[in-house]
Amino acid sequence: MADLPRLELGARIARTSEGMHTYLPVTGRDALDVLLRSLPPTPEAAGVPNDFGLHTYSPHSHFVARYLRTGEYLDQALAALARLTRYFSAEVAVRHFLNDFPEETMKAVDAWARDEDYRTRRLASEATRPLLPCAPRISLPADAALPVLEQLYGDSNTYVRTSVANHLHDLSDTEPDLVLATLQRWKDSGRATDKHFTFITRQALRSRLKKGWPAAYAFLGYAHDAPIDLSPLTLERTELADGDTLSFSATLTTTGRPSASDVRGLVNDTDRQAAREGVLPSTWHGRAPQRTLAHVGPRAAVDGHREADTRRLLDRPPGQRAPIPRGCLHRPHSLITPLPSPARPRSSVFKAAPSAPLPPQPCARRPSDRQERGWRRELAGLTTQPPTSAGAGSGSVCMIQLRESEIPAV
Repeated sequence: MADLPRLELGARIARTSEGMHTYLPVTGRDALDVLLRSLPPTPEAAGVPNDFGLHTYSPHSHFVARYLRTGEYLDQALAALARLTRYFSAEVAVRHFLNDFPEETMKAVDAWARDEDYRTRRLASEATRPLLPCAPRISLPADAALPVLEQLYGDSNTYVRTSVANHLHDLSDTEPDLVLATLQRWKDSGRATDKHFTFITRQALRSRLKKGWPAAYAFLGYAHDAPIDLSPLTLERTELADGDTLSFSATLTTTGRPSASDVRGLVNDTDRQAAREGVLPSTWHGRAPQRTLAHVGPRAAVDGHREADTRRLLDRPPGQRAPIPRGCLHRPHSLITPLPSPARPRSSVFKAAPSAPLPPQPCARRPSDRQERGWRRELAGLTTQPPTSAGAGSGSVCMIQLRESEIPAV
């Protein structure tokens, strides 16, 4: 074992498993019995810190897959993996059995999906994933485990549901239509709560959403032909030196009354979800048929409920991330870190078409913010102008000009 410190994790697991085989005085079923009797009575007694398990027990499942993967010991080996996964997740070891004994192993997997221990139920989904990272590929058809997922998608445990979502995500790489059909069937059954089903759906379709697949957006309620016009991109300037900041703007205008699903997607979703799905939050209140939003600079959005409240933070302990209230200017990264070049003023412009012109309001700044951040944001100007086109609505357009700059430390 002298070479152990020089090895990476996978090689260490294999080397430890080899050492166990070399120095155990027995082999076969007797060796497996010794291995299982060496386990503490429960994962909690073993000090397992999380659902995934403790790496101390990772060589155990490797030992089973390497030295007991034969027809003679098959039933005992699979039963041992179902128990060992409670101490350290055993999906990699199971995949070797799936390749060598697919029918027998899938029968065991089907039984694991109904096990009373959630870690064993999760093993049924995780071990059969088509594209499990850092694991050998399996020769089963990509949809071979769908009957297992049918039993698990409504599971009460998050650890299990996450595995189901990741399994579908793997499947969506080659069978996206099958994944959508499966999700639709689950949705119609009503077995999973709305919250749990939404989580599974978003996780399963995340790569397809990034690729802009219209069917994925439609399933989540975002119409592919939403009544939205995008204006040409406007650049502040076309020549930049190294380290300069480029400000740009574009206007999204709803040309018709959005559907209820469009409103939920554009207004009620969090900024993080909207950014992940490529949906820009809207300022539409639901009271007027048209709204306009211009986005300047990265990660910026104005919530339509209180456009004029351009800067407000909640009280928090020192050093803790600032919670951002709904209805305020959302600039998460700017609010918690200094600007890259605080000495150079930087401006952000937002356009909104409110139902009535907004009066100028000073930015609400707390002294502690100035002391902690070394910068400030000021309301540099507020003007209104008529709509630029006939499709922009009947209200005036409000221009809010914000400026960020360095201030002396207090």
